[in-house]
Amino acid sequence: MTAASDLAFDPWDPAFVADPYPAYAELRARGRVLYYEPSDQWLVPHHADVSALLRDRRLGRTYRHRFTHEDFGRTPPPPEHEPFHVLNDHGMLDLEPPDHTRIRRLVSKAFTPRTVERLKPYVHRLANELVAALVAQGGGDLLADVAEPLPVAVIAEMLGIPEQDRDRLRPWSADICGMYELNPPQETAAKAVRASVEFSQYLRELIAIRRAEPGEDLISGLIAAHDEGDRLTEQEMISTAVLLLNAGHEATVNATANGWWALFRHPEQLAALRADHSLVPSAVEELMRYDTPLQLFERWVLDEIEIDGTTIPRGAEIAMLFGSANHDPQVFTAPGRLDLARPDNPHISFSAGIHYCIGAPLARMELAASMRALLEQAPALHLTAEPLRRPNFVMRGLQGLSVRVG
Repeated sequence: MTAASDLAFDPWDPAFVADPYPAYAELRARGRVLYYEPSDQWLVPHHADVSALLRDRRLGRTYRHRFTHEDFGRTPPPPEHEPFHVLNDHGMLDLEPPDHTRIRRLVSKAFTPRTVERLKPYVHRLANELVAALVAQGGGDLLADVAEPLPVAVIAEMLGIPEQDRDRLRPWSADICGMYELNPPQETAAKAVRASVEFSQYLRELIAIRRAEPGEDLISGLIAAHDEGDRLTEQEMISTAVLLLNAGHEATVNATANGWWALFRHPEQLAALRADHSLVPSAVEELMRYDTPLQLFERWVLDEIEIDGTTIPRGAEIAMLFGSANHDPQVFTAPGRLDLARPDNPHISFSAGIHYCIGAPLARMELAASMRALLEQAPALHLTAEPLRRPNFVMRGLQGLSVRVG
């Protein structure tokens, strides 16, 4: 067995969280799959393997469609965590076919390219308004003033959540997402459970309102979506709405802040971007690759697999390291170099296979809109203090990003 415990990989070490990429290089040099005892997971650091495993049906986001906890050799979650798991386990990200296929097909009927395109004027107007406010006050916290409010408002607008309720969304989301870190402590779990209960109850009441008075919003679309007589259950609608909110802004918030922090550290690339705004689309892709907002994605081994001569048994858990895969020199020339004009950029920040991010077009639109607004309205934007990293490893982000506009 090849182990990772003697390497620099340590998701709970602030130094590692600050810069995990050297440790990833060690992992890739050591092998294609390594067992990590502290989290009882098999780490997969190479791009080719991660890409293939994301499409491998011998792995699953859940095992409950085929096995009981006992059959799979796993301990059921504590009963007090049930509200979180009811919410989480009915979302399509944590389901496998046939349930995943059915729910994603129904959600896709509401979450159409036309729905996303219809939001474009709103996204660009809001991005310009947020940046204008930042400029008017001479600077501020780019994360709190622009990166956070934009995607939260957009997904809330899409779902049809009234403006007066939107300030509750980000705290609920942050508390729920705390459970996706490795070995979350009990306090984190308690916050996630409380947020799951409160958010679910709020959405249940909103769904009842939309049933009586449908609108043009996504929740009304989810209520109306049907296929051959099949519809989403109320719990599936609630779980879908929470998933779209969490996935629809957590990664975008972190990608925005991580991206600008990277730009400030590479002034020559920032200067090139300021000189040529046509680089924005490729810059968005490169910044998501360079400092990946979602570092790790987990899958259960449903049927025994073999990776490079190592047998991974049924019941094991695989941790695919997106951040490492996005820095694999077998795929990316000079992966440690930020290159906003990188011509070939097959990063996997939006995952792949049946769980490819349904909101990727919306995320790209938001990232490009805020970047263009900042380039146009704040061409002399600069950092005033080195930011602090959030202690989270899986969802990689900053605590803030203090800037001045002139």
